[in-house]
Amino acid sequence: MFVVGGESLIDLISEPVGADGVIRLVAHQGGSPYNCAIALAKLGNDTGFLCPISADGMGTYLLGPLAEAGVKPLLKERVAAYTTLAVVTFDAKKSAQYGFYRDADRAFSREGLIAALPAKLEVFQFGAFCPIEPVDAEAWLAVAGEAVTRGATVTMDLNVRPSLVSDFAGYKQRLDRCIDISHVVKMSIEDIATLEQSRAVRATELAPGEVERLVEKYVADFLGRPACELVIITFGDEGSRAFTRAGSASAAIFAPPVFGDTVGAGDTLMAAVLTLLAEQGNLKPGKLAALGDKALAEMLRFGAVAAGLNCGFVGCHPPVRAEVDAVLARA
Repeated sequence: MFVVGGESLIDLISEPVGADGVIRLVAHQGGSPYNCAIALAKLGNDTGFLCPISADGMGTYLLGPLAEAGVKPLLKERVAAYTTLAVVTFDAKKSAQYGFYRDADRAFSREGLIAALPAKLEVFQFGAFCPIEPVDAEAWLAVAGEAVTRGATVTMDLNVRPSLVSDFAGYKQRLDRCIDISHVVKMSIEDIATLEQSRAVRATELAPGEVERLVEKYVADFLGRPACELVIITFGDEGSRAFTRAGSASAAIFAPPVFGDTVGAGDTLMAAVLTLLAEQGNLKPGKLAALGDKALAEMLRFGAVAAGLNCGFVGCHPPVRAEVDAVLARA
């Protein structure tokens, strides 16, 4: 089983109404780990989701897509805390920007999370909100450690959210501990720039030479950690790159026929990458480190197609496996 740990929430996505600047907020289910769990299941994987779900109406709304995709909620009892909210607005390029109001996603205990893990699991995927608060980070690190003892490869999607971080130095220390036990790490160029400057940084603020310097610095850092064997970096509409000690590769984006927005694109890419690696028997320590240029390029292309198909909708709507295969067959 693939187990994804971390937040679920409701995205309140802004949509313009008329020409006078008025917007409306439309509710969509979301959260990076939640999106990734659904994408994994839709791509054909046995998937469990480790996150408290509120007993309120929005919690019920969150459970719908999980059930439809075949994701198994691992925490059976719903919690009294209200569903976490994210308010999503878009810049001129339709890239998503977020403000967060947290509650139910933190209504857990370390003991409860560990007790909900299956006896055996292939992958434990976490990240996003997990390292933000000290007490939460300790719980999620304990869960990841327990997952390793049960045979899991640990994978992490950073999804740095500076608007939620009150102590950036402490956050980076907690994030480092998570990276130290992760075999696969995915991040965006904006995640990297934000970590470097301890503030929110858009990719457009970086000069081309600065981008390459930061990529080289962080790839060398992460691949030098005790566990990390594969680093994936996304660059928005400029595609993605992947690195191991044995090789590197890049892939362009796949543009859908009709563009919706980028919500969940990175989560879908991560799910697709993990899916292909698992099918190949490569989602294991040692096998990951040996991935060369050709294998990395194939992996990124698969991820790019899945992410691009997701971008054909407003909100996160990962594709099923047949849709990805159909695009690849036409290539």
